[in-house]
Amino acid sequence: MDQTRTGHEHQHQHQGRTGTSATWSTAVRATLHCLTGCAIGEVLGMVVGTAFGWGNLPTTLLAIVLAFFFGYSLTLRGVLRAGVDLRTAVRVALAADTLSIAVMELIDNGVIVVWPSAMDATLGDPLFWISLAVSLTLAFVLTTPVNRWTIGRGKGHAVVHQYHH
Repeated sequence: MDQTRTGHEHQHQHQGRTGTSATWSTAVRATLHCLTGCAIGEVLGMVVGTAFGWGNLPTTLLAIVLAFFFGYSLTLRGVLRAGVDLRTAVRVALAADTLSIAVMELIDNGVIVVWPSAMDATLGDPLFWISLAVSLTLAFVLTTPVNRWTIGRGKGHAVVHQYHH
């Protein structure tokens, strides 16, 4: 082995051959990153839809679209800050976040749908906020192992790692 190589460079070379380190800590950080964007979009979509008196389907669809938008946007911001061109940054964000956001949204919205009366709760109803908080918490807990699995295979948030300095 070349003695001039740093330990960090060696780690990247080794990971490139055998996969990326997939510790629970790494998966939790990736999931928290995803949860932040999802929560912003989800809460904003639910608040807007509920405030305008929209039905359940349009409100849920808006929340999902905004969750993906904000989830991707947070990743794009970081990757673009690393000096990557927009086209590459979009590809990185799609590769890094799509599965994580999809799983998170499936769980989050699934909980809201099956929770009695949660779909009918208004912004002033504690049930609205409690069910949203519980659904996002469950989404985080159940998405973390998905992120650990994808990171361990060099996919998901592992593709963003090379752009963090």
